[in-house]
Amino acid sequence: MMLLWLLSFVLLCIICTTHKVSGFNSRSSITNTHHHHRLSHQTSLSYAIVYPDDEPSEPTDPVALNLAEDANREVTKMMMWAEAMGVQRGEGCTLSPETNDNNKDVHVVAKQDLPNGSPVFYVPEELILSSNKAMVEFRYSEDMMEEFLLAENMEIAEGMIYSMEKESEIQYFYLVLKILKEVEKGKDSAWFHWLDSLPRYYSNAVSMSPFCLLCLPPLMKKLAEEERENVNCLVSSIKMVPFLDDLIKDHPRDICQWAYQVAYTRSVKTEDGDLRIIPVGDYFNHGSEYTEIDYSFDDEGNYYSYTSYDVPAGSSLRISYADPKNPSFLMTRYGFLDKACPASFCKIMPDNVNEEMVELGYSYDRMLFYSTGEVAEEVWDVILYSNLGLSGDIEDQQALMYAHQQEDSETKRMLHEKHYEATSTTLMEHIDMFIDELDKLIAKANTIGCERTYVANEHPRLPLIIEHNRFVRETFLNVRNRYFADSETNWIEATRVTVMECNDEECAQAECMQDMEGNYECEGGLGVNEDGSERATSKEIIANY
Repeated sequence: MMLLWLLSFVLLCIICTTHKVSGFNSRSSITNTHHHHRLSHQTSLSYAIVYPDDEPSEPTDPVALNLAEDANREVTKMMMWAEAMGVQRGEGCTLSPETNDNNKDVHVVAKQDLPNGSPVFYVPEELILSSNKAMVEFRYSEDMMEEFLLAENMEIAEGMIYSMEKESEIQYFYLVLKILKEVEKGKDSAWFHWLDSLPRYYSNAVSMSPFCLLCLPPLMKKLAEEERENVNCLVSSIKMVPFLDDLIKDHPRDICQWAYQVAYTRSVKTEDGDLRIIPVGDYFNHGSEYTEIDYSFDDEGNYYSYTSYDVPAGSSLRISYADPKNPSFLMTRYGFLDKACPASFCKIMPDNVNEEMVELGYSYDRMLFYSTGEVAEEVWDVILYSNLGLSGDIEDQQALMYAHQQEDSETKRMLHEKHYEATSTTLMEHIDMFIDELDKLIAKANTIGCERTYVANEHPRLPLIIEHNRFVRETFLNVRNRYFADSETNWIEATRVTVMECNDEECAQAECMQDMEGNYECEGGLGVNEDGSERATSKEIIANY
């Protein structure tokens, strides 16, 4: 009996061992066949699970940067990287966040009094991104065959830009491409820590929602459409570049648009036409007048920035990125409202601007309304010229041109006095019409509702647009009050409101103006009864402008 039991035990061990070895050796056949039929042995399935090579890997984002709009900006790591790369910083300045919102806004400030000419940043040439250097990198090679292929590839991409009549954007195209190639390299990029410190959230035209665009005044809407045409052109051209990874071109975060934002908002143009982004030096905020920082490049291309006058401690250190007299452009391109703008374009946009009008000064940077209420001489000249043409007074129109060309200020003054009533009426009508248009745009923006969460998620740039429209409106009111203070309504003190008028049967909205004495003049609403009494039994202000 004992002998029979021992024989049974030995036989069982042999069977188990044989089965285990068979399962181990069948790994490759399991790997090759499990997609074609169900496995017949549960034990074999268990071995298939054990080997990690047989498990499908989780998809990973090929981009090492977190480009979500709420991602934290790694500014501290960037400054450590910059120091290691040879960037030098003056002792009296530092980078400081304006808010605690993931370092969304970071700028350079003076942490102590800085005398005129104090050094702020030194950035070596090899760290500077340049459109000229990018052109050389992506167009040319020491290998002739490789250079031929590069030229052929870039010719296709450039051809698309030229076909869209956007040849002025070629330099930006190469700067954007350089940024994308560095993003593609991930942590192997020499600029990774700088890229990881950049903003993800922008408030400019490219980032606005379709509804936001509907709330823009005409000039700003025109500029916004041009910006969006530029980004569409460059992104389409970038996708024609064969040596850029498709994962970068078609990334759901739209990395191409983000790179466009970086290139267009952080680059400066040098005297030779090169576009350059200076890491660390791109952290200066914009200033309209009396900017605290000047900068220059030496013969080797190294960058130096220094104070332009005595700067007290705690001051923001700023440079000028664009014409300070065009707040609409600053907002559409850079995404901020500069309330320190000394003047803004008068928004007079004739259907046809001829050479003589240009000679008189018609341009966005000369046809100005000043924040103090003054009107630039060019505005008066262009209005007078246009009115004389419309009335058929060719003699005085040509006399105006001749006096302008001869710098005969006395004759020009006499012509302006002669036609002042008509000219001033045209100007006042333009101001009134544009203020009314701004009021309608502000009202349109307010129709979206006051729910903060909804606005923040769906139209986060809308509050800034409303603020811009109110800022421009204030400038126009200053002009009207300065030149037409004797009109029935003192517009600078006036308040526009939307009122809901109701009685027991119905309700209706009225648009009302309150003058400085507190009296309201309204349009719309429920109106009056036959005896002249108001039909409304209650009134509630539902919107202020």
